[in-house]
Amino acid sequence: MLKIHFSGEDILRTRVAPAADPVWELVLSLHALQGRNRDPLTSSWRRTVSRELRQDAASEQLKLLFALNPPRGYFPDFLTPYASVEGFEAGLDAVRSTPVELLRRDLGVLAAETPLPSSAAALARGDVGVLHHLAESMEQYRSLAIGPYWHRIQAAVAADRARRARALLDGGVEGLLTSLRPAMRWEGGVLEVRDYPHHRELHLDGRGLLLVPSFFCASTPVALLDPALPPVLVYPVDRLGGLAPADGTAPDATGAGRDSLAALLGRTRAAVLQASDDGCTTGEVARQLNISPAAASQHATVLRNAGLLVSHRDRNRVLHTLTPLGRAMLDA
Repeated sequence: MLKIHFSGEDILRTRVAPAADPVWELVLSLHALQGRNRDPLTSSWRRTVSRELRQDAASEQLKLLFALNPPRGYFPDFLTPYASVEGFEAGLDAVRSTPVELLRRDLGVLAAETPLPSSAAALARGDVGVLHHLAESMEQYRSLAIGPYWHRIQAAVAADRARRARALLDGGVEGLLTSLRPAMRWEGGVLEVRDYPHHRELHLDGRGLLLVPSFFCASTPVALLDPALPPVLVYPVDRLGGLAPADGTAPDATGAGRDSLAALLGRTRAAVLQASDDGCTTGEVARQLNISPAAASQHATVLRNAGLLVSHRDRNRVLHTLTPLGRAMLDA
């Protein structure tokens, strides 16, 4: 179990990352690809990416990146720098400029658990060429495995952020932390991650906590090993039915998806879509549109099946938020 201890100042400084973190998604997707996370919602993605990696000559250049991210156990903190909250390029710049002492320490921990290629020794010495090669490998992998699916990853994270924003408005930061159940429990100034693989105590010491919602995070939230680094907790989000590439070839773009889109015609559903712009519960939709809760739920189901809404149940209410596709349709 991981226990994260908050002071009053820590509560004030706790926040949710502004968007999907591209570096965390990249690293955690490597674990999913190699079998750390066998979620059936990513099975099609794993098959497609594995096939393309075998066909892509660049896959030989990715060996070090894969070696640093074994299917199980520890992976280096320096691969997911705090700067990635500002975007992929900022994260890569931080990786390229990782201090030698951090490289040596992280790779020493990793080498104690898993064999590493010879290039890891040069990396541990801070070899600039190897660091740049590693960053280039991350770019290559991202373009193949993350880029085509980024809209779905963003949609899942955006939906979770809307859910957390609602919890924050209703209950403050303590309401936000309480909303992270059942994977976590907030009680008495301590956030407990129940299924964490090791027993750890993390004291924030006034630094606050950055919560990072992640598509590729497995069922157990992830924290950095080094307690001296800015505190980050990555947690899983609802995957909204899995991954689909941006070219529209996904199952939800054909068959039942087309039927659902055809069923959207009508003023009431357009009004439900509008009401969900900033997040809205089924009861709130019903009150705004002067329709029954059953009718509001039915319309929301059609919109959700068409990929325009996502819905999250929290106790006895369901919160609906727009997907990127739903927002684009609303704007149009």
